[in-house]
Amino acid sequence: MSKHSEEESVKEETSADTDTGQAEKTATEELADKTDDVDKTDDVDKADEVDKADEVDKADRIEKADEPTESADEAFQAAEPEKPKRRIQWARVFAFGVLPAVALLLAMGAGYLKWMDNSVRDSERARDTSVQAAKDSTVALLSYKPDTVEQQLTAARDRLTGQFRDSYTSLTNDVVIPGAKQKQISAVATVPAAATVSAKPNHAVVMVFVNQTVVVGQDAPTNTASAVRVTMDKIGDRWLISQFDPV
Repeated sequence: MSKHSEEESVKEETSADTDTGQAEKTATEELADKTDDVDKTDDVDKADEVDKADEVDKADRIEKADEPTESADEAFQAAEPEKPKRRIQWARVFAFGVLPAVALLLAMGAGYLKWMDNSVRDSERARDTSVQAAKDSTVALLSYKPDTVEQQLTAARDRLTGQFRDSYTSLTNDVVIPGAKQKQISAVATVPAAATVSAKPNHAVVMVFVNQTVVVGQDAPTNTASAVRVTMDKIGDRWLISQFDPV
């Protein structure tokens, strides 16, 4: 073999050895890098574990620090006396609320009953007195004699009121009194029955049944029967006729 060939062979071997060494160095560096990464990962995990352990310790310390406060609050609540509950005093409510209301209702009821009773009594009294006044006044209006006709009918006028008084005065002065004197007319009236139509303390209506006997001069008596609706008004303490309507 020539010297030149030997040199090229040596160079090739040297180059191969160099490449092999570089390859081995590269593999070694990659292994070292991976080892460093693993170590770093382990360090991070260990740091996380340490942080978690620290957080657990802090939480335990906080809970332990809170426990005495909660115990103190419970002890304070246990030591604080319970406020007495406000109870409804039914006796006072009954005495000051129910009883006055009941008393007021009873008083109102008693007053109403008394008013009703008085109204009934007044109506009964008005019925009785108005009926009697209607009977007496009717007899006075329809009874007279020739010699005393003016006095009798003038006195009867005092039993009347309102427009009927004026009408009766005109009738008696213009017709009845002159006719009775001239023709010697006499009349006698009686009331066999009378009944109340309505009655109030100051107003009443009475149905009056009238029998009248009339004598003219020497003629025979003439008897007539009629019914009259008599309206009475109480003026002061007297019942006076305000209307006199034959039925």
